Amino acid sequence: MITKSALTHSAKSADSYAYDNETLHLRLRSAKGEIERVALWIGDPYHWAEGGLDGGNLGGSDAHGWVGGNEVPMVHEGETEHHDHWFAAFKPPKRRSRYGFILYGKNGEKILFGEKRCADLSDPKKAEVELSNLSNFFCFPYINPRDVLNTPSWVRDTIWYQIFPERFANGRPEISPANVQPWGTDPKSDNFMGGDLWGVIDKLDYLQDLGVNGLYLCPIFTANANHKYDTVDYYNVDPHFGGNEAFKALVEAAHQRGMKVMLDAVFNHIGAQSPLWLDVVEKGEKSKYADWFWVNQFPVYPDTPKDQWDFWNLNYETFGNVAEMPKLNTENEECRAYLLDVARYWVEEFKIDGWRLDVANEVDHAFWRDFRTVIKGINPDCYILGEIWHEGMPWLRGDQYDSLMNYPLTQAITDYFALSAMDKEGFVNAVNTSYLAYPRNVNEAMFNLLDSHDTTRILSLCQGDKRRAKLAYLFMFTQVGAPCIYYGGEIGMDGGRSMGSENNRKCMEWDEANHDLDFKGFIQQLIAMRKNNPEFNQPNLEWVPVEDESCIAYRRSDYLFILNNSDQSKFIELDGQVHALDAFGYVIEKA
Repeated sequence: MITKSALTHSAKSADSYAYDNETLHLRLRSAKGEIERVALWIGDPYHWAEGGLDGGNLGGSDAHGWVGGNEVPMVHEGETEHHDHWFAAFKPPKRRSRYGFILYGKNGEKILFGEKRCADLSDPKKAEVELSNLSNFFCFPYINPRDVLNTPSWVRDTIWYQIFPERFANGRPEISPANVQPWGTDPKSDNFMGGDLWGVIDKLDYLQDLGVNGLYLCPIFTANANHKYDTVDYYNVDPHFGGNEAFKALVEAAHQRGMKVMLDAVFNHIGAQSPLWLDVVEKGEKSKYADWFWVNQFPVYPDTPKDQWDFWNLNYETFGNVAEMPKLNTENEECRAYLLDVARYWVEEFKIDGWRLDVANEVDHAFWRDFRTVIKGINPDCYILGEIWHEGMPWLRGDQYDSLMNYPLTQAITDYFALSAMDKEGFVNAVNTSYLAYPRNVNEAMFNLLDSHDTTRILSLCQGDKRRAKLAYLFMFTQVGAPCIYYGGEIGMDGGRSMGSENNRKCMEWDEANHDLDFKGFIQQLIAMRKNNPEFNQPNLEWVPVEDESCIAYRRSDYLFILNNSDQSKFIELDGQVHALDAFGYVIEKA
């Protein structure tokens, strides 16, 4: 029997969306293993039998006589822990559709899953009635081009490289902070090594040789902390990074090499040394910026030593419990206009190619809608990337972000390959879930990563085992979305991230004698393979069954990938051919 309570479809969601100005994508979820096949019953809502309602009543009890339905086969898109997932694309001639799903059970059962109820189609006469009753069908009213999510096409071909500017390269020691420490000193939350944007420019040849063509820079605006997430001045690059002059030179030099540049937008909160916040500290509720922040009580600072403050109950809202990062009120019209002007400024004046939105889910949706309108009005090809660590469909309906940092896929990869915290079945389910959570045009522009300034480096998660790290990189580079390398990952840099430890943010190692050149060569090969095979960025994944609990296999275009996630060598037979795999080894075979 088909478990009707397991059938799921939501209109205008990741289950039902316009892929482009002509094409609908539709999905259905059913209980695993119960359905033989599924067909989409779809057509124009205004196609009626002679004498029919012809749109006079598109949903009432007497809405019978619809003859617009067409049967379109759905493909089995994937499976997750408890469900099968079905997919179909359809081009409605007039951009509008009514639709339902015809399910064929494995025991001969045949039902219609509609918007209001399930109907038995086993009797041909009853089926004719049910399939002509428009009131029980889902509706996609119209593909309005303005509602379609158009992600920048260049993102699909991008190999990102994330740079933490303060720790990447020191190009001009004379502009370093007065308290700068020697390059390579143990990283702390409050020390400085002198990295700057002139240093990034100096290393563009290195990055070009590596093969990357997209630079994601952690915040560069004037701030106090080494991470620069505590902005003091949004209109100026930190002088210790080289100021606006250095950034302008960097963008121009990168663009000459065909590299894109993405900045970090920290609009959820500001630095406690910002003149805007200091004015509130001084003047309290009389400050013209008082409503730019979420202040619970004035004065904002308690009249006690800071080490006695209750950071869980401050007089103002913050990012996390960080007193130095007061939260901005983006619902205040003046604050909103100010931040939108900042966003406009860097796109117009410096021709940046993208914004990565920090703590994006804690800012109101209306702000991001305005943000998109402003940015896309200047440059429709500017990439808008949200930092969201959980499922983020509410931000991906075509009116806010282009895509997300793909942390669910990150965790699946690291749990499986690095930590052995997940078995093969759990890994496949988790990867499939990451694919099925979003529209395909969102997935094609995903930002895939293994580590970042916020996480432990992948090699440390692998406990130094570079074989495991290679499997993780190989899998990431062959998935939908654009892969990213966190600076130094290509040469085998490690480093943990935890309370009190910032070893994941240590200085880039520039002495080639300390580089793992074999690992770097492997990363360069992955980059070259990815660039030569843009079809790797497919929004669906074809798994190949393997009779081994430690080995996975999948196809991408003409390539077969077999990965052995165990410390034992394996012999795997697929399609009559035996493949030998080393412990934590892999096979890449082109048909």
